Amino acid sequence: MPKDLYKKISEILDGRQLSISGITRELKNEGYDEHRLFLTGYLRALKDMDKLVEIEVPPSKIYRLMDDSDETSEDVYSLLCDHLKQLDSDYRVPVGIYIAFNLFERPVFRQELKLIGFSEKQIQNQMDDFANIVQESTDTNLKKYRSDITRINIPSGDRAYEIKSDDEYIIQMSNEILIELMKEFVDVKGLVPKTKQTKLSF
Repeated sequence: MPKDLYKKISEILDGRQLSISGITRELKNEGYDEHRLFLTGYLRALKDMDKLVEIEVPPSKIYRLMDDSDETSEDVYSLLCDHLKQLDSDYRVPVGIYIAFNLFERPVFRQELKLIGFSEKQIQNQMDDFANIVQESTDTNLKKYRSDITRINIPSGDRAYEIKSDDEYIIQMSNEILIELMKEFVDVKGLVPKTKQTKLSF
């Protein structure tokens, strides 16, 4: 293994994020012909050492450099992914869109839904099932929103979604998720009765 492999990977990922295939290709262009299996393990080791951030974009894994904000806060998409798993799978996409739409104050891009852990099939199926609640956005500012997002890469022309109408059940589930998220960052021990239910009941 070349001694300066980490340095070269850092240079390749400076200001962007790439899949394992993309990193392998860039390394070959620089004269580093590393076996894919070795590189996969090496990248995961760098992730475990908090040198890189690993992002799930099924079926791929995307890597980017760790920055200062990563040291103090967990990736919002990973947090949503973890908590949405508590819900009935039939409601995860619309609830995810509802939370992100209100949190980011803009339509939610398809790429962001993938980062939350949804597959193309899940997104399409639940968009069809909840067409009366969620719709594809026709916001004229979508191009500007894409350019304003600097933490992740949004593909040019990536579709976005927004809330079409409020649904009481979707709002209730979204509020439960947001409360659970808040509890991760706010210490409520000694304030919540020990007999109080703390799990989602959906």
